[in-house]
Amino acid sequence: MTAHIRNDASTSSAAPTGARRESTRRLAVAAALAGPLFYASAIIQMLTRPGFDLRVHPISQLSTGALGWIQIATFVLTGLGVIALAIVHRRVVVDGLGRRAAPLFIGIFGAGLIAAGFFIMDPQLGFPAGAPEGVVSMSWHSVVHSTAAALAFTALAVACIVLLVRDIRRRALWPAIGNGVTALVLLLPVTPESASVQVALTGVVAFTWTTVVALRLRRAA
Repeated sequence: MTAHIRNDASTSSAAPTGARRESTRRLAVAAALAGPLFYASAIIQMLTRPGFDLRVHPISQLSTGALGWIQIATFVLTGLGVIALAIVHRRVVVDGLGRRAAPLFIGIFGAGLIAAGFFIMDPQLGFPAGAPEGVVSMSWHSVVHSTAAALAFTALAVACIVLLVRDIRRRALWPAIGNGVTALVLLLPVTPESASVQVALTGVVAFTWTTVVALRLRRAA
C-alpha cells in the first residue's frame, strides 16, 4: 500500500511532528498485535476451559461463565486495537480513493467487536458447565452480540472492497489480491453445520489482514 505522510501546516516546529509520527507508529503496533492477542487468548481458553469444543461452540461462547470476563476483555482490547488501525490509516493515507471510507469501515469493525464483547451469548450446548445441553432461545443481549459481529465483519469486507478498487486503480497487484481474498472470505455465507469453525477461520483471515495492513502503515509512518 502506497501511503503518504500528512504535512501538518499548523505545526510550528519539528518536535510536534515527530511526536505525532511516534504516536502513529505506536498505534500501528497496537493494531498489529490486536489479532494475535485475540487468538492467543482464545486458544489458551479453548485448551483450558472444561467442556469447550470449537466444533460445537463458537469462540464467542467463551464470554459465558465465571471466566467469561477474559473473553469479554479480549473482545474489547481487540476492538480498541482495530480502532487504532483506523486512526493510523486516517493519518497515513491522505490522498486517493478510500482515504476516508476505508478507516471509517475499519473503525466500525472495531466498534462492532467491542459491542460483541459487552453483549454476550447465552450459555447453551453444555457450555459452560451446567448450561442447557441444547440450543436455547436467544436473549436480547445474544441478539445484539450476533448483530454486532455480523455488522463488524461486513464493515471490514466493505473496507477491503474499497481498498481493492484503490489498488486496482494504482495497479498494485499483491495488495489487490490480499484485499480481494479477504473480502471474499468475509462475505461467504455461513454453513450452520460448521458455523463455529467457519467463523473462527474467517476471524483468522480478518485479523491477518489487520496485522499486515498495520505493519505496512507503520513502515509508511
